[in-house]
Order: sequence, then C-alpha cells, then structure tokens
Amino acid sequence: MFKVLFLLFIVIPIAEIALLLQVSEVIGGFATLALVILTAVFGARLVKQQGLGAYANVQQQMARGQLPASDLFAGICVIIAGVLLMTPGIMTDVLGFMLLTPAIRQKLAKALLQRATVQVQTGGMFSQHSTQQQEQQFDPFAGRPSDHGQSQRDEGNTTLEGEFKRKD
Repeated sequence: MFKVLFLLFIVIPIAEIALLLQVSEVIGGFATLALVILTAVFGARLVKQQGLGAYANVQQQMARGQLPASDLFAGICVIIAGVLLMTPGIMTDVLGFMLLTPAIRQKLAKALLQRATVQVQTGGMFSQHSTQQQEQQFDPFAGRPSDHGQSQRDEGNTTLEGEFKRKD
C-alpha cells in the first residue's frame, strides 16, 4: 500500500511537472497552460455526457431485471477519468481520455474478467456438503452465464440464507 501511495503522491506529480516543463519549452508557457485548461474543460463535458449515459443505461437494465455490470464498470471508469482529467497534467489527461474511449473500457473489462470470475449459485437452499448443487460461472460484464465451464468449489465457503421481497 505504501508503494501505491508513494507512486500517487510523489512519482506521478514529479513526472507531470517534468513533462509540463518539456512541453512548455516546445510550445511556450501560455500555450501549455491553455492546453491544460482546455483538456480539463473538454474532459469535464465528456465525463458529464458519458456519465449520464452510463447512469441511464444502468437504470434501464435494472428496470428490466438485468445485471448492469458492464455499465457500472463504465461508470466507474468515467469517474476515474473525470478525476484524471481534472488533475493538471498531460499524462493524467491522456489516461483520462483513454478511459473515456469505449473500446479501451471494453478491453479493460475483458482483462479484469479474465482475472476474476463471479460465481452464481442457482436454486433453493444450499449446504456445503450438498451433492445437488448447481453452480455456474457468471460473466458480470455480459449479464449471462459464461463459456468458461464449471469452477471448482472451495471447501471453506460459507452458506448464507435469507429472504427478499420484490417491490415493483
């Protein structure tokens, strides 16, 4: 954790300042300042537009009873992009604009999905020793079962039981 904080608060700002100084030598100080301000303004507009779109998609999918995982992930990416674009600097602006690109978000989501799977248990009540359990992997970014096949169940899993009421 210390390494991550060190990177965020020490290394990245130093690299940003060095890059801003180099760019200001090439295009001038006022042009560099204008570039940083324009990317922040343009980025804020894009973040607002894409964030509202992702929010509307999440609402629609939830109203249909679907898992809005891909749109939630897009919303998280848009929030992170907004923070990066509002941070003065060129590297953070490039990363922010990359996160606003849908194709890059989809590739990032796919890479994250390959690293982690969500297991959904279907059926009634389960116990750890039940042989009638049906378990399938679930693709949270597509909202449907994946093709990855059956996963191995850990022996240390805990069973949770509960009730819910649907209010429409």
